[in-house]
Amino acid sequence: MTLDAPTTTAPSSDDSSADTITVLDPVTGEVASETRRSTADEVRDAVARARAAATGWARTAPGARGAMLRAAAERLRDHADELAAMNTRETGKVPGDALGGVEAGIDTLIQYAELGPLHRGEALRGNHGAADFAVPHPRGVVLALTPWNDPVAVACGILGAAIAAGNTVVHKGSERSPGTIALLNRLLAAELPDGVLVGVDGDAATGEQLLAEDGIAVYAHVGSTATGDRLAEAALRTRAHVIRENGGNDAAVVDADVDPVWAADQVALGAFANTGQICTSVERVYVHRGIAEEFTAALVRAAERKTAAAATDFGPLVDERLRTTVQEHVDQAVSAGAQVLTGGSVPAGAGTFYPATVLTGCTDDMLVLTEETFGPIAPVRIVEDMAEGLRLAAEDRYGLAATVLTGDTATALQAAAELPVGTVKINAVFGGAPGGSAEPRGASGSGFGYGPHLLDEMTTTTVVHLEAAPRRTSTPTDAAAGAVDPATAGSHDTDTATAEDVR
Repeated sequence: MTLDAPTTTAPSSDDSSADTITVLDPVTGEVASETRRSTADEVRDAVARARAAATGWARTAPGARGAMLRAAAERLRDHADELAAMNTRETGKVPGDALGGVEAGIDTLIQYAELGPLHRGEALRGNHGAADFAVPHPRGVVLALTPWNDPVAVACGILGAAIAAGNTVVHKGSERSPGTIALLNRLLAAELPDGVLVGVDGDAATGEQLLAEDGIAVYAHVGSTATGDRLAEAALRTRAHVIRENGGNDAAVVDADVDPVWAADQVALGAFANTGQICTSVERVYVHRGIAEEFTAALVRAAERKTAAAATDFGPLVDERLRTTVQEHVDQAVSAGAQVLTGGSVPAGAGTFYPATVLTGCTDDMLVLTEETFGPIAPVRIVEDMAEGLRLAAEDRYGLAATVLTGDTATALQAAAELPVGTVKINAVFGGAPGGSAEPRGASGSGFGYGPHLLDEMTTTTVVHLEAAPRRTSTPTDAAAGAVDPATAGSHDTDTATAEDVR
């Protein structure tokens, strides 16, 4: 198949009247992409096409679905550099990270191509001679709403699971990376039957129209808490199943018994990777007083190394709107008594760069500790012991993840038992086994994202109880002759006693 066929969005009958989404390169300020916004008719058509394809795709053998998904992954591999370059232009993601995100997306699609055919129900223990089992079924049409900060990797997780499980998908990505998502949708759809993956391009208004459409069975969303809340509200009317991974305010708690330089490097990785634009970035740092001075000095050095790598290993923030929010959080902290040890202000020059920033003297009411800043900010709060650090880490409305750096097994076990988050990471701010799953809490969302558990989220379960039917007690000839006695109809034994005999 060619790249142009099939397309993921039907062509507009009046392109001259269609709005365009223009994205500026956050490094140069020049136009990075121009993407035509889907019209209202195209949005309706996208849902209709996905609904029309749903029955046939659900009946397609899981192995065949997996083979097509693997072919789609290989098509992405052929265009990986192109996808990564578009991602870099639109979001400022440094080239190596952008290509890594595409490669991660490819690996995820292959993972689901393999897991889909293995997704199975359960056999249940029932009565002797009977069978009880649970069978998974596709839910139908999935609305996938995906973010800009790692657009290919995150989208492939949702799309791969939905498609492998037998659902069809309508996919709208963030308006901050529309060119990347449009290209991704075209590449994937080229290897799938028409209607299995249909892309729409647009902004919040487009999303609202999608929520008004009937026939969507699942809302799958990675992005802001406000949008996740809106989906949950819409689902009260539509009864759609909601899977949402939303904002986070992840804490890192540092014990006194670890090497302070190693701990600072871990926190720097968590706070500054992708310029702090990761859902599971370290947003709050609680460090034991016993190593606070050495730790903070090492964290400042790590931040300054990161800032010095601007444009090669440390990209800009995605746009001026986000940079303004980051600066407002820093300014509020400083006005309330925090000290800036490095960074903390908008640099001169083109683009939307922001330095890796370390704050000390932070208090529990500052925005940098209570809200998701989504920038390269490491606010440090000194604690007297790990009990205080774990308590403060737990006192938050978000519940995505947390990191605990400790050499004490009891502390690690306490963290795993008591922190109300989807993922507790001990002594490694990033990492985890392939295929891992997580279930966020509170303002961070609900439902399992990624891994085998996401296949469960993408399916419904039918429990079947099966017993053998009794054999008929007469031949068709007897029945035609009226030979069946109503008193004995349905009996297993022609010698069964009549009602009169029982009395």
